[in-house]
Amino acid sequence: MGKVAGAAAAGLAAVTVLLGLAAALLGPATGTVPAGAGGSGTPADGGGGPAVPAPWEALDRSAAATCPGLSWEVLAAIGRVESDSGRSSAPGVASGSNAAGAEGPMQFEPATFAAYAVVGPGGATPPSPYDPVDAVYTAARLLCAAGAGNAHDLADAVYDYDHSPPYVATVLVLAWALGSDPGLATAAATAVAFASGQLGTPYLWGGTGNGGWDCSGLVRAAYAAAGVALPRVAQTQFAAGPAVPGEAPALPGDLVFFGGSATDVSHVGLVIGGGLMIDAPHTGTVVRIERAPTAPGAAWGSEVVVGLTRPWA
Repeated sequence: MGKVAGAAAAGLAAVTVLLGLAAALLGPATGTVPAGAGGSGTPADGGGGPAVPAPWEALDRSAAATCPGLSWEVLAAIGRVESDSGRSSAPGVASGSNAAGAEGPMQFEPATFAAYAVVGPGGATPPSPYDPVDAVYTAARLLCAAGAGNAHDLADAVYDYDHSPPYVATVLVLAWALGSDPGLATAAATAVAFASGQLGTPYLWGGTGNGGWDCSGLVRAAYAAAGVALPRVAQTQFAAGPAVPGEAPALPGDLVFFGGSATDVSHVGLVIGGGLMIDAPHTGTVVRIERAPTAPGAAWGSEVVVGLTRPWA
Protein backbone atom coordinates (compact mmCIF):
# COMPACT_ATOMS: atom_id res chain seq x y z
CA MET A 1 0.00 0.00 0.00
CA GLY A 2 1.37 3.41 -0.98
CA LYS A 3 1.98 6.16 1.56
CA VAL A 4 -1.02 8.21 0.48
CA ALA A 5 -3.27 5.17 0.30
CA GLY A 6 -2.13 4.29 3.80
CA ALA A 7 -2.86 7.81 4.92
CA ALA A 8 -6.47 7.34 3.87
CA ALA A 9 -7.02 5.26 6.99
CA ALA A 10 -5.85 8.28 8.98
CA GLY A 11 -8.46 10.58 7.42
CA LEU A 12 -7.79 11.23 3.71
CA ALA A 13 -11.20 9.91 2.66
CA ALA A 14 -10.90 11.42 -0.81
CA VAL A 15 -7.82 9.38 -1.76
CA THR A 16 -9.61 7.33 -4.44
CA VAL A 17 -10.73 10.46 -6.22
CA LEU A 18 -7.30 12.03 -5.78
CA LEU A 19 -5.64 9.02 -7.38
CA GLY A 20 -8.14 9.41 -10.21
CA LEU A 21 -7.09 13.03 -10.57
CA ALA A 22 -3.47 11.91 -10.60
CA ALA A 23 -4.19 9.55 -13.49
CA ALA A 24 -6.12 12.23 -15.37
CA LEU A 25 -3.32 14.74 -14.90
CA LEU A 26 -1.01 12.37 -16.74
CA GLY A 27 -3.52 11.67 -19.49
CA PRO A 28 -3.35 12.92 -23.08
CA ALA A 29 -5.52 15.97 -22.34
CA THR A 30 -3.09 17.45 -19.84
CA GLY A 31 -1.87 20.89 -20.81
CA THR A 32 -4.74 21.65 -23.15
CA VAL A 33 -7.11 24.54 -22.54
CA PRO A 34 -10.81 23.61 -22.62
CA ALA A 35 -13.04 25.69 -24.84
CA GLY A 36 -13.98 28.89 -23.07
CA ALA A 37 -11.31 28.65 -20.39
CA GLY A 38 -8.99 31.52 -19.59
CA GLY A 39 -5.89 31.83 -21.73
CA SER A 40 -2.42 30.89 -20.58
CA GLY A 41 -1.18 33.29 -17.93
CA THR A 42 -4.29 35.48 -18.08
CA PRO A 43 -7.10 35.21 -15.55
CA ALA A 44 -10.50 34.67 -17.11
CA ASP A 45 -11.80 37.71 -15.21
CA GLY A 46 -10.29 39.73 -12.38
CA GLY A 47 -9.47 37.73 -9.26
CA GLY A 48 -6.26 39.58 -8.42
CA GLY A 49 -4.30 38.41 -11.45
CA PRO A 50 -3.19 34.90 -12.41
CA ALA A 51 -2.32 32.38 -9.73
CA VAL A 52 0.63 31.30 -11.89
CA PRO A 53 2.19 34.24 -13.81
CA ALA A 54 3.11 33.64 -17.44
CA PRO A 55 6.91 33.45 -16.83
CA TRP A 56 6.39 30.85 -14.09
CA GLU A 57 4.03 28.84 -16.27
CA ALA A 58 6.67 28.80 -19.02
CA LEU A 59 9.29 27.68 -16.49
CA ASP A 60 7.01 24.96 -15.13
CA ARG A 61 6.29 23.70 -18.64
CA SER A 62 9.95 23.54 -19.63
CA ALA A 63 11.01 21.83 -16.41
CA ALA A 64 8.15 19.30 -16.57
CA ALA A 65 9.32 18.33 -20.06
CA THR A 66 12.49 16.87 -18.50
CA CYS A 67 10.37 14.17 -16.82
CA PRO A 68 8.24 12.20 -19.30
CA GLY A 69 4.70 11.99 -17.97
CA LEU A 70 4.99 14.80 -15.42
CA SER A 71 2.46 17.58 -16.03
CA TRP A 72 3.47 21.22 -15.71
CA GLU A 73 0.36 21.77 -13.59
CA VAL A 74 1.79 19.65 -10.77
CA LEU A 75 4.96 21.75 -10.63
CA ALA A 76 2.86 24.91 -10.85
CA ALA A 77 0.61 23.79 -8.00
CA ILE A 78 3.60 23.02 -5.77
CA GLY A 79 5.14 26.40 -6.54
CA ARG A 80 1.85 28.11 -5.80
CA VAL A 81 1.48 26.33 -2.45
CA GLU A 82 5.10 26.77 -1.40
CA SER A 83 5.72 30.39 -2.33
CA ASP A 84 2.90 31.87 -4.43
CA SER A 85 5.02 31.09 -7.50
CA GLY A 86 8.02 32.89 -6.03
CA ARG A 87 6.10 36.03 -5.07
CA SER A 88 5.91 35.37 -1.34
CA SER A 89 7.95 37.58 0.99
CA ALA A 90 7.94 34.91 3.71
CA PRO A 91 11.26 33.95 5.32
CA GLY A 92 13.24 31.43 3.29
CA VAL A 93 11.81 32.20 -0.14
CA ALA A 94 14.36 34.72 -1.44
CA SER A 95 17.03 34.14 1.23
CA GLY A 96 17.59 32.38 4.51
CA SER A 97 15.21 29.61 5.59
CA ASN A 98 11.82 29.18 7.14
CA ALA A 99 11.20 27.75 10.62
CA ALA A 100 11.52 24.22 9.25
CA GLY A 101 14.82 24.98 7.50
CA ALA A 102 13.38 25.03 3.96
CA GLU A 103 14.90 27.30 1.33
CA GLY A 104 13.87 28.94 -1.94
CA PRO A 105 10.61 29.26 -3.88
CA MET A 106 10.16 25.49 -4.00
CA GLN A 107 11.09 25.15 -0.30
CA PHE A 108 13.86 22.53 -0.22
CA GLU A 109 15.64 21.25 2.82
CA PRO A 110 19.36 21.84 2.13
CA ALA A 111 20.24 18.12 2.05
CA THR A 112 17.43 17.36 -0.36
CA PHE A 113 18.40 20.17 -2.70
CA ALA A 114 22.03 19.04 -2.64
CA ALA A 115 20.98 15.49 -3.59
CA TYR A 116 18.89 16.52 -6.60
CA ALA A 117 20.27 19.93 -7.59
CA VAL A 118 20.04 20.84 -11.27
CA VAL A 119 21.29 23.91 -13.08
CA GLY A 120 18.37 24.80 -15.30
CA PRO A 121 18.72 26.76 -18.56
CA GLY A 122 20.02 30.18 -17.53
CA GLY A 123 20.05 29.21 -13.86
CA ALA A 124 22.68 29.94 -11.25
CA THR A 125 26.00 28.09 -11.20
CA PRO A 126 26.53 26.39 -8.85
CA PRO A 127 22.81 25.61 -8.54
CA SER A 128 20.95 27.62 -5.93
CA PRO A 129 17.63 26.80 -4.22
CA TYR A 130 16.82 30.53 -4.41
CA ASP A 131 17.20 30.69 -8.18
CA PRO A 132 13.72 30.06 -9.66
CA VAL A 133 15.04 28.12 -12.64
CA ASP A 134 17.27 25.84 -10.57
CA ALA A 135 14.53 25.40 -7.96
CA VAL A 136 11.82 24.34 -10.41
CA TYR A 137 14.11 22.09 -12.44
CA THR A 138 15.35 20.47 -9.24
CA ALA A 139 11.77 19.93 -8.08
CA ALA A 140 11.02 18.20 -11.39
CA ARG A 141 14.03 15.93 -10.94
CA LEU A 142 13.05 15.05 -7.36
CA LEU A 143 9.44 14.31 -8.32
CA CYS A 144 10.55 12.24 -11.30
CA ALA A 145 12.86 10.17 -9.11
CA ALA A 146 9.89 9.50 -6.83
CA GLY A 147 7.78 8.27 -9.76
CA ALA A 148 5.74 11.36 -10.62
CA GLY A 149 5.81 10.50 -14.31
CA ASN A 150 3.61 7.48 -13.58
CA ALA A 151 -0.08 7.95 -12.77
CA HIS A 152 -0.05 5.22 -10.12
CA ASP A 153 2.84 6.86 -8.26
CA LEU A 154 2.08 10.57 -8.64
CA ALA A 155 0.21 10.99 -5.35
CA ASP A 156 2.98 9.19 -3.47
CA ALA A 157 5.61 11.32 -5.22
CA VAL A 158 3.86 14.48 -4.04
CA TYR A 159 3.64 12.95 -0.56
CA ASP A 160 7.42 12.42 -0.67
CA TYR A 161 7.77 16.14 -1.41
CA ASP A 162 5.80 17.03 1.73
CA HIS A 163 4.62 14.30 4.10
CA SER A 164 1.07 15.59 4.55
CA PRO A 165 -2.13 14.12 3.08
CA PRO A 166 -3.81 17.58 2.98
CA TYR A 167 -0.77 18.85 1.06
CA VAL A 168 -1.18 16.05 -1.49
CA ALA A 169 -4.88 16.87 -1.81
CA THR A 170 -4.21 20.57 -2.29
CA VAL A 171 -1.50 20.05 -4.92
CA LEU A 172 -3.46 17.52 -6.96
CA VAL A 173 -6.68 19.53 -6.90
CA LEU A 174 -4.89 22.78 -7.74
CA ALA A 175 -3.12 20.99 -10.59
CA TRP A 176 -6.48 19.74 -11.82
CA ALA A 177 -7.90 23.26 -11.66
CA LEU A 178 -4.93 24.66 -13.58
CA GLY A 179 -5.43 21.98 -16.22
CA SER A 180 -9.01 23.19 -16.61
CA ASP A 181 -8.00 26.87 -16.62
CA PRO A 182 -4.28 27.74 -16.91
CA GLY A 183 -5.26 31.37 -16.31
CA LEU A 184 -6.78 30.46 -12.93
CA ALA A 185 -7.26 33.67 -10.95
CA THR A 186 -5.40 34.12 -7.67
CA ALA A 187 -8.53 34.45 -5.53
CA ALA A 188 -10.10 31.38 -7.14
CA ALA A 189 -6.89 29.39 -6.61
CA THR A 190 -6.80 30.39 -2.94
CA ALA A 191 -10.41 29.29 -2.45
CA VAL A 192 -9.80 25.98 -4.23
CA ALA A 193 -6.65 25.35 -2.16
CA PHE A 194 -8.49 26.04 1.10
CA ALA A 195 -11.35 23.71 0.24
CA SER A 196 -8.91 21.01 -0.90
CA GLY A 197 -7.25 21.11 2.50
CA GLN A 198 -10.61 20.28 4.13
CA LEU A 199 -11.19 17.05 2.20
CA GLY A 200 -12.16 14.27 4.58
CA THR A 201 -13.48 16.67 7.27
CA PRO A 202 -16.90 15.56 8.61
CA TYR A 203 -20.10 17.28 7.56
CA LEU A 204 -21.65 19.23 10.40
CA TRP A 205 -25.00 21.02 10.14
CA GLY A 206 -24.26 24.70 10.70
CA GLY A 207 -20.54 23.89 10.72
CA THR A 208 -18.07 26.68 10.13
CA GLY A 209 -14.87 24.72 10.71
CA ASN A 210 -15.01 23.98 14.41
CA GLY A 211 -15.59 20.23 14.20
CA GLY A 212 -16.88 20.18 10.65
CA TRP A 213 -18.45 22.06 7.75
CA ASP A 214 -21.78 22.45 6.09
CA CYS A 215 -21.92 23.34 2.40
CA SER A 216 -22.22 27.11 2.71
CA GLY A 217 -19.85 27.31 5.68
CA LEU A 218 -17.14 25.63 3.62
CA VAL A 219 -17.37 27.91 0.58
CA ARG A 220 -17.69 31.01 2.79
CA ALA A 221 -14.46 30.11 4.61
CA ALA A 222 -12.72 29.24 1.32
CA TYR A 223 -13.41 32.68 -0.08
CA ALA A 224 -12.66 34.39 3.22
CA ALA A 225 -9.15 32.93 2.85
CA ALA A 226 -8.98 34.77 -0.49
CA GLY A 227 -10.21 38.03 1.04
CA VAL A 228 -13.68 37.77 -0.49
CA ALA A 229 -16.63 38.09 1.91
CA LEU A 230 -19.70 35.91 1.32
CA PRO A 231 -23.01 35.69 3.20
CA ARG A 232 -23.52 32.70 5.47
CA VAL A 233 -26.16 30.52 3.77
CA ALA A 234 -26.48 29.13 0.24
CA GLN A 235 -29.59 31.13 -0.65
CA THR A 236 -27.99 34.49 0.18
CA GLN A 237 -24.69 33.45 -1.35
CA PHE A 238 -26.50 32.79 -4.62
CA ALA A 239 -28.25 36.14 -4.42
CA ALA A 240 -24.93 37.91 -3.75
CA GLY A 241 -23.54 36.86 -7.16
CA PRO A 242 -22.10 37.97 -9.42
CA ALA A 243 -23.96 35.51 -11.62
CA VAL A 244 -22.22 33.55 -14.36
CA PRO A 245 -24.20 33.89 -17.62
CA GLY A 246 -25.96 30.67 -18.55
CA GLU A 247 -24.02 30.31 -21.79
CA ALA A 248 -20.60 30.82 -20.15
CA PRO A 249 -18.49 27.80 -19.16
CA ALA A 250 -17.96 27.06 -15.49
CA LEU A 251 -14.45 27.88 -14.28
CA PRO A 252 -12.56 26.57 -11.24
CA GLY A 253 -13.52 28.73 -8.28
CA ASP A 254 -17.10 29.25 -9.42
CA LEU A 255 -19.87 28.35 -6.99
CA VAL A 256 -22.59 26.03 -8.30
CA PHE A 257 -25.98 26.13 -6.58
CA PHE A 258 -28.67 23.46 -6.41
CA GLY A 259 -32.29 23.44 -5.35
CA GLY A 260 -35.79 23.76 -6.70
CA SER A 261 -35.53 27.30 -8.08
CA ALA A 262 -33.73 30.61 -7.67
CA THR A 263 -35.75 31.23 -4.51
CA ASP A 264 -35.34 27.68 -3.21
CA VAL A 265 -31.57 27.12 -3.04
CA SER A 266 -30.54 24.28 -0.77
CA HIS A 267 -26.93 23.38 -1.59
CA VAL A 268 -23.69 24.87 -2.92
CA GLY A 269 -20.40 23.43 -4.15
CA LEU A 270 -17.06 24.84 -5.30
CA VAL A 271 -16.20 24.04 -8.92
CA ILE A 272 -12.68 22.69 -9.49
CA GLY A 273 -13.05 22.04 -13.24
CA GLY A 274 -13.63 19.05 -15.45
CA GLY A 275 -17.15 18.44 -14.16
CA LEU A 276 -16.03 18.14 -10.53
CA MET A 277 -16.74 20.13 -7.39
CA ILE A 278 -15.76 20.08 -3.73
CA ASP A 279 -18.67 20.16 -1.32
CA ALA A 280 -19.87 19.21 2.15
CA PRO A 281 -22.87 17.08 1.13
CA HIS A 282 -24.98 16.08 4.14
CA THR A 283 -24.97 14.45 7.58
CA GLY A 284 -22.98 11.23 7.63
CA THR A 285 -20.57 12.28 4.89
CA VAL A 286 -17.31 14.22 4.69
CA VAL A 287 -16.06 17.08 2.55
CA ARG A 288 -15.40 15.39 -0.76
CA ILE A 289 -14.88 15.69 -4.49
CA GLU A 290 -17.82 14.64 -6.59
CA ARG A 291 -19.16 14.99 -10.08
CA ALA A 292 -21.74 17.68 -10.65
CA PRO A 293 -23.43 19.28 -13.65
CA THR A 294 -23.02 23.03 -14.09
CA ALA A 295 -25.56 23.83 -16.81
CA PRO A 296 -28.52 25.73 -15.34
CA GLY A 297 -31.55 23.46 -15.17
CA ALA A 298 -29.51 20.23 -15.27
CA ALA A 299 -30.74 17.54 -12.90
CA TRP A 300 -28.73 16.69 -9.80
CA GLY A 301 -30.56 14.00 -7.89
CA SER A 302 -33.97 15.37 -6.95
CA GLU A 303 -32.74 18.94 -7.46
CA VAL A 304 -31.52 21.00 -10.40
CA VAL A 305 -28.65 23.41 -11.03
CA VAL A 306 -30.10 26.80 -10.15
CA GLY A 307 -27.07 28.72 -11.42
CA LEU A 308 -23.48 29.70 -10.82
CA THR A 309 -21.73 32.71 -9.32
CA ARG A 310 -18.15 33.95 -9.63
CA PRO A 311 -17.30 35.60 -6.27
CA TRP A 312 -13.81 36.63 -7.36
CA ALA A 313 -14.94 38.49 -10.51
